[in-house]
Order: sequence, then C-alpha cells, then structure tokens
Amino acid sequence: MMKLAFDLSFTHTEGRWQAPGSWVGTSYPDHRMFTEIAVTAERAGIDMLFFGDGVGVPDTWKGSMDAAVRWGIQWPRQDMSPVVAAAAQATTRIGFGLTYSSTYLHPFYLARLMNSLDHVTGGRIALNVVASGRVSDAANYGFDTLMPHDRRYERMEEFVEVCRRLWASAEPGVVVEDRTTGQYGDPTKLHRIDHRGEHFAVRGPLPTVPSPQGRPVLVQAGASPRGIAASASFADIVFGVGGDRDRQVRHRADLDAALERAGRDPATVGILWAVQVIVGVTAAEAQQRRAELLGGLSLEGIGTYLSYNSGFDFSGLPSSFVLGEIAAEIEAAQSTQAGFVAELVERLGADTRISRAEFFDAGWRHSTGYDQTIAGTVEDVADQLEDQFEATGRRGGFMITNPVCMPGSLYDVAHLLVPELRRRGLRPDSYPGSTLAENLLGRPLSCRLS
Repeated sequence: MMKLAFDLSFTHTEGRWQAPGSWVGTSYPDHRMFTEIAVTAERAGIDMLFFGDGVGVPDTWKGSMDAAVRWGIQWPRQDMSPVVAAAAQATTRIGFGLTYSSTYLHPFYLARLMNSLDHVTGGRIALNVVASGRVSDAANYGFDTLMPHDRRYERMEEFVEVCRRLWASAEPGVVVEDRTTGQYGDPTKLHRIDHRGEHFAVRGPLPTVPSPQGRPVLVQAGASPRGIAASASFADIVFGVGGDRDRQVRHRADLDAALERAGRDPATVGILWAVQVIVGVTAAEAQQRRAELLGGLSLEGIGTYLSYNSGFDFSGLPSSFVLGEIAAEIEAAQSTQAGFVAELVERLGADTRISRAEFFDAGWRHSTGYDQTIAGTVEDVADQLEDQFEATGRRGGFMITNPVCMPGSLYDVAHLLVPELRRRGLRPDSYPGSTLAENLLGRPLSCRLS
C-alpha cells in the first residue's frame, strides 16, 4: 500500500497564511485549527501528520533576521508537542511525527518526552531525528560555529542508541500492582543502561513504564552519503526529496545498499517522498492555481529562504558566478551537502556560470515549490503518484508538503485524491491497526537493541 503523510510544518510561513482558504477565522498557532485538521485527515485515512522544526530565526540574509520577520520566512515556530497532545484527544488512529535535534538536545530528556507522548497518543508518535545545520539554531544553544557535518551524524547515531536503550530499560510487566501484597513494581524488570560514550554519559534507567509502541517510530531524512548511512543504522522510515525521479531512484538504491551493509532488510524500510500537489476540477484550474504560487513571496523573502536553508548569504552574490565555487563555499562551511545549490550543480554542472538574475529566478521556483508541484485533475495527480511509486520500488509513499493553503489543500487531498487512490487499490479503506507503527510500517516495532 502507498503510505501518505501530511506535512504541517509550514502552513503559515512563506506567505501561505494569506492564501485564499488558509487560516480562516483563526491564526497560527491555534491548537483548535490543528485539531480540526487532524480530525479531517483521520477521516481520510492519512497515516501521519508531520511537524518539522527549527529553533532559530533566519538571519543569514544580510546577517539580519528583519527580512524573515517581515515576510514570515520559516518564522514563527512553536514546539508542537502540546498541539499534538491536544489533537490526539480528538482522534484515535492517525499518527503524529515530531522533529527534534540530536545535535543540541540530550537523549535522556528526549527519550522521556517521547515515551510520555506515546502514552498520551495511545501509541501514535514518531520521532524525526535531525542533525542541525543552521548557525541561528547553534547560537541559541551557546555555539558560535556549527559542528562538522559528519560529526553531527556520529552524535546522532549515539544519541539514538542511548534513546533506544532507555526505552528498553523498563521491560513489559514492570508494573505489578498487586493489591494483596501492596507491591507496585518488579525491580528485576527495570535496568540501568550505564552508557558512557564519546558524546553522552547516561546511567539510566528511564523512570517510566513502557509505552504502547515500546518506542516511537524513528524517522530520518539525511540525503548526503553520511546521512543515508545514519538512516540505514536506525530509521524505521526515511524522508526523501521530491521533484527529480532520477535522484529518487538513486536515493533508493543508495539506501538499499547502506541497509544491506548495516545488516538490515531493505524491504522493511520505506521512503516517504516529498511532493506538492494541487488537485483541480479541471487541469486548467489546477495549473492556474500552480501559477499563483509564484506570487506568494517577495524577492527579499526568496533570498531569505534560500540563504537560511543553504547556510550562505546570497545577498552579496556578484552579477555572475560559477555554481561549483558557491557550492564549495557552502560545503566548506559545513552547512549542507544538499539543497538548492547542489540541485543546480547536478542539473547544470559545476562549471556553469550563471547570472544573479538567473539564480534568483530558479530560486523563486524552488522556494515556492513551483517546479516540484504536481498539478492537474485528480486522475492526473494519481497517475503521477502511482508512476513514481512504481519507479521507486513500491516501498513507502509520499509526504505531501508545503500545502498551498490550509485547511483547503487538505480537503482536496481528503475528499478527491484519497478516494481515487483507494479506487486504484493503492490505499486501504480503513486503518489496519491501532498504532502508528502498524499503520505506517505494517508491523509492530522491535525494541530489541541488536
């Protein structure tokens, strides 16, 4: 079956708050709006609602956060765990994915938080582990520079190892509750982990009882070779970039090879490909709505978005430049080995000289998602999703990202696209299980450490 998740990370940023059909009668971060979204998505059988995160205000463009605040670029961002806790009370099956950084947080704190949220949601929580690559995030945790790229992933792998050992530190049956003897717990089923590694020292155990899933579903989205290796070491499901079929096929092949090296079965780890969709009654209507994407941001807003996500101030670009030289500067700063500039290099070549105007024109289409958007009738959109699903091995599905408007875009998916996918036998008529792992992965989670 094709899995479907819906990304709610940017329902209010990059101009979407003002799009027709967005945030009518309320404004971000009203939890009632997200609860309404969750109820609608559950009725449609969506597997998971996802929330990305970042803790810095973008300030790469001209070294100032003014433009980000002025145009609402990747700002504001709340901690969405209380919103998830609220939305979970109005739903029973849909899952929720939250994002936290292994670069700056401590695994003991996060393991305890995710255990609690898995209880609150009845076993419907996922953890997206990220290696933070933005200076504004680092500064909020007291760092002047970024941790080297590969070291961030080394820390991530140890972080997840500690979390998994903590989640396993209380065995099922640890709570006895014998009213005859008064014994509450069985001390033989609670274990210290005594972890002492390169990055963390944690005695344990986690002072909690096992959660419904045993641990959260683990998600990772690294696209660099080192990031893919980290995914292969622990991820239950992976996020992948959209827009380029050849890159997706290569990502799938690279992940499969890395999973085999890690001793894992590639058939058990799916990829959710990022995709933007616009479903219209007619193809002309859908294409008109797609064209309107280009009017949602100012040039300064585009520059702010590109600079923040690349970790490089594009405000000082010369009138023309060689793509490979800019890409090398970005990678040398350890900001990213992927992203918009890397995509341009792959498409045009590292030796290509490009003008500043051409760069920002391409950046405009990238930032608004214009080039990555599938727009058409419900049959058109379903055809393209089915083709991509087949081409990438029928393992995983799609993360519908950057909706044009919310909740309007969700209604189009729920009322038009999902029924068509069901008609084609690509989506189930109902949730097969009660936990996120059962619905998204098709199996209970393994809590074993080996």
